[in-house]
Order: sequence, then C-alpha cells, then structure tokens
Amino acid sequence: MKHGRNGGGLLRIAHLCFGLLLAVAAVSGNGASAQERLPEYQLGAGDTIRIFVFQNPDLTVETRVTENGSISYPLVGSVRIGGMTIPAAELVIAKALKDGNFIRQPQVNISLLQNRGNQVSVLGAVNKAGRFPLETVNIRVSEMLAIAGGIAPTGGDIVILTGARNGKPLRKVIDVAGMFLDGKLEEDIVVAGGDVIYVSSQPLFYIYGQVQRPGSYRVERGMTVRQALAQGGGPTLRGTERGLRAFRRSAGGQIESSNPEPGDRVLPNDVLYVQESLF
Repeated sequence: MKHGRNGGGLLRIAHLCFGLLLAVAAVSGNGASAQERLPEYQLGAGDTIRIFVFQNPDLTVETRVTENGSISYPLVGSVRIGGMTIPAAELVIAKALKDGNFIRQPQVNISLLQNRGNQVSVLGAVNKAGRFPLETVNIRVSEMLAIAGGIAPTGGDIVILTGARNGKPLRKVIDVAGMFLDGKLEEDIVVAGGDVIYVSSQPLFYIYGQVQRPGSYRVERGMTVRQALAQGGGPTLRGTERGLRAFRRSAGGQIESSNPEPGDRVLPNDVLYVQESLF
C-alpha cells in the first residue's frame, strides 16, 4: 500500500509538471512577437510600431517610421531603423539604451501595428488591384502578380514596373509570358517597397469587311496575317484574301496602308480589311 501511495504521488507530480509546461507553451504562443511572425520583414517609411522594454513600462511607445527611416524614442532621441528587420531594429534600440547608460541590459520587443512602408501597388488588368505589403524579402514580380489575383482575362503579357533603386528611378518593361516560355527568368526581378506594377491591357487587332466574324481579337504571340484571318472566320463567299489590306500607325503617327503577305506578323492595333472579290 505504501508503494502505491508513493506511485500515485509521483504520478500527480508528473501531471503537474506537464500542466506547467503546457501553460508556459500557451503563454509563449500568445505572446509571439511580430518578428517571430515576420522574421524578414523590413521596416519602412509609414510603418507604425509599438516598442516595449521589459520592466520599463514608461518606455512603451507607439511611433511611426518617418520618411527618412527614423523614429523618435524617449531618452535616446532619433533612431534610424528604416530598412532593418524587426529583430535588427530591436538590437539597435537596445544598444542605444545601453550605450547611453539608461538601462544595463535592455530587453526590447517591437510589434508591427500597421504596415504602410513596404508596400507594392499592382494596377491595371489584374483580378485584384491594390497595395500589398512585402511581408518577406525577395518577392518577385510574378509572385506579386499572384498576390493580386493574377492577370485578368483582359490583360496582356506586358508588365511595366516603376520604382527606385539606390536612389535612382527605375522603369522596366517585362514580358511575363516570355519569362517562362523563352526561359528569361532573370526578368522576374525582386520588387521593393514603393514599386508600382502596371499590367497593360491585352493587345488587339481589328478585322472587318468581307469576313465571317468581323471585330477585335487578341494578338497572340507570333501571330501571322493568315492566323488573324482565321480568327475572323475567314473570308465570306464574296470576300478574297488577294484583296486584303492592312492599316498600321507609323512611328510618326501616320496611318499607313499595305498589302500584307499571309506570313507577315500582326502587330497590336493593326486593322485588316478583307475586300470583296471582283469575280
């Protein structure tokens, strides 16, 4: 009986220890800091953060990262944290407090309250246009398009990215389909906060006259005049390919007319006219 009582006591102690471990785990999970959720997020202008210093409630503040990437913090004044990850910013503030002999061993925790700085705008022919946060580093153009719901059915293959790199303006025209079809993956560049991605509308050509289905159609990659004519259903019984005319705007803005060959390429905004047969 004595042995049984000792065994029961040990079992209760084991249960108690296990319960304490679960409680600690729960507290740790609920108190997960922003840097644990966003380990690679880089703070940028416009971000709102909360700074907490362990056992120093007077130093708990909410502040906004200014345009030059700095914040104003009690005791230490201006601290530059723009472009830093959250853990790196915590170390910078802790060092400033320690170097100023304000706190011997400061434990600093930063929570991201509002993400305004590292955002990319995706506009144009996408399924969900808007501003999207960069929650990790090394996000590429194709990934941002996916975040925006992908290119809409009315969208084309060409994407224009504008922004700045190293203080200099950046403008890059990217053929999204070509990146994958032609193996030009180097075109899928990494985006940065403040970038704007614009997806242009799909390129169209127009066909009218003696054709089965006159109207406007998408210019497919490498499309020829013969393929464009097939898109329109081909000539009617009264039409003829021999009288096909093409109208295209020149570099100078003038409309030029030509008699294209069936294998000639079709360009965006080309207008094809199928004439009536004389016989």
